[in-house]
Amino acid sequence: MQNILRVDMTAKAITSEKIPEMYAKLGGRMLTSRIIRDEVPADCDPLGDSNKLVIAAGLLAGTPAPCSGRLSIGAKSPLTGTIKESNAGGVAAQKLAKSGIRAVVLEGKAEGPFILVINGTKGELLDAKDYVGMGNYQLVNELSEKYGNRNAYISVGPAGEMGLRAACIANNDPEGRPSRMSGRGGLGAVMGTKGLKAIVVMDAKEDNVNYADKKAFMDNAKAAIKAITDNPGTKGFTDYGTAALVNKTNTLGCLPTRNFSEGVFEGADKISGETVRETIIERQGSPSHRCMAGCVIACSNIYPDENGKEIVAPLEYETIGLMGSNLGIDDLDMIAELNYVCNDIGIDTIDTGAALGVAMEAGILEFGDGPKALKAIKSITERHEVLGRLLGNGAEITGKVLGVKRIPTVKGQAMPAYDPRGLKGLGVTYATSPMGADHTAGTTLRAPVDHRNPAVQAPAAQKSQRTVPIFDTLGLCMFSMGGLMSVRPVLVDMLNSRYGWTFTDEDLTSIGTEVLRIERSFNKSAGFTAKDDRLPEYFTKEVLPAADTVFDVPDEQLDWVNEDLD
Repeated sequence: MQNILRVDMTAKAITSEKIPEMYAKLGGRMLTSRIIRDEVPADCDPLGDSNKLVIAAGLLAGTPAPCSGRLSIGAKSPLTGTIKESNAGGVAAQKLAKSGIRAVVLEGKAEGPFILVINGTKGELLDAKDYVGMGNYQLVNELSEKYGNRNAYISVGPAGEMGLRAACIANNDPEGRPSRMSGRGGLGAVMGTKGLKAIVVMDAKEDNVNYADKKAFMDNAKAAIKAITDNPGTKGFTDYGTAALVNKTNTLGCLPTRNFSEGVFEGADKISGETVRETIIERQGSPSHRCMAGCVIACSNIYPDENGKEIVAPLEYETIGLMGSNLGIDDLDMIAELNYVCNDIGIDTIDTGAALGVAMEAGILEFGDGPKALKAIKSITERHEVLGRLLGNGAEITGKVLGVKRIPTVKGQAMPAYDPRGLKGLGVTYATSPMGADHTAGTTLRAPVDHRNPAVQAPAAQKSQRTVPIFDTLGLCMFSMGGLMSVRPVLVDMLNSRYGWTFTDEDLTSIGTEVLRIERSFNKSAGFTAKDDRLPEYFTKEVLPAADTVFDVPDEQLDWVNEDLD
């Protein structure tokens, strides 16, 4: 039996309830979005009492299904004003599932800060005044010393405590690092302003994951592992991680360079996946690392300095793109340090990198100046530093205050590391996703299409956007998608042998459309319309030199992507 743990921060009351029938077949993103849609007023203040923060494990969490430990965290976003689900790896989803918890719902606000300790299906709020202003690394280290190193830790840094709109939530990896970030949408600000500094999910004494047919489940899990490991794309992720995309996007002419103004970076080779791997091996680090138990891909890494001391883990493509080429920086050590500081203070590297790019275009900083960029990031939590406070609230606010024309955001959220003029299908996703610019909502990078032909982008983006929520709902890593979509019956059979359901392939497909329908209905109630499903105008007017094109997918095709959902 799985439960929902409700935490009323205002009343300091915690209740555990059997998961309601209407939510019984929901998990991950589908569950977070459904609870937000059902229980949160769409017009509420995202940092007010009425918003809720929902933390949910996927439907396959806690099982031997490969790559099934992704965690969904949802709320109304303070960055965009839309519904938001932010997805991360780590150990929390598995710990929650094995404790018998499908979701934790945080409600109300407290003066705080508090720590929520979850033990089995019970929770306790404890005073956290000794941890005020503490960075994620020191915080999780101290909590691990107090509660043990076999637990899950979900935390916010000082940026979350301050309610900065680009603040993120940290989740610890198997070795205890608070480095798996629920990064997008400013959900760290929601958690922090509710008065919660951290959640400790104690390692379950008993495994509460049961099976309708365990043998059938295990057989299907083995087939899933084989499908992933046999997929040709898996080895590339294992060897080079997401950083392998640097040379690919640079070749396509869509690597964001100097505030999304160029598309090709002359220093790309210095920050490429190949160079990342070579540097890590030379310094005796780990080029392949698993962010969660049961991962068979190991696309993460541990990046050390020249003396072999760990700087950050992992160093990934989005951060390399936004804090490397987008800022004109070609020094991997500097990018890794920028990454570490963002993790520690709890701020999204994508929105912060985009905000720094905007500030550099405004002339506040110079492109290529890593030390000044690092100093600016460190100033985010210094209340008297105006630039830091701007950066902490994301690229759109930074750009508007500084009077910059080129602000690479959609619905208030910064674009990840793909210029939409060179990768137009992803530009469609940026525009039409319910959650603002977000590559994980539906990438088209591997779609078999001409990425610059505007006529073929909408179907590719629609297909991807309707596939991703299936994986987010099951708690599966999106990098397993290539292998697992080739054996769809295995996914259906795992659900049925886990829960005793009679799911069909049609039911599996319907997850994608239903999630988007839920999310769009919330946004519609919040006042969003088709006019918000657009890129900034300059992307449609200014030619990207590397691709020699603008974003020219017609508005009619952007509207078509979701017209059957409204």
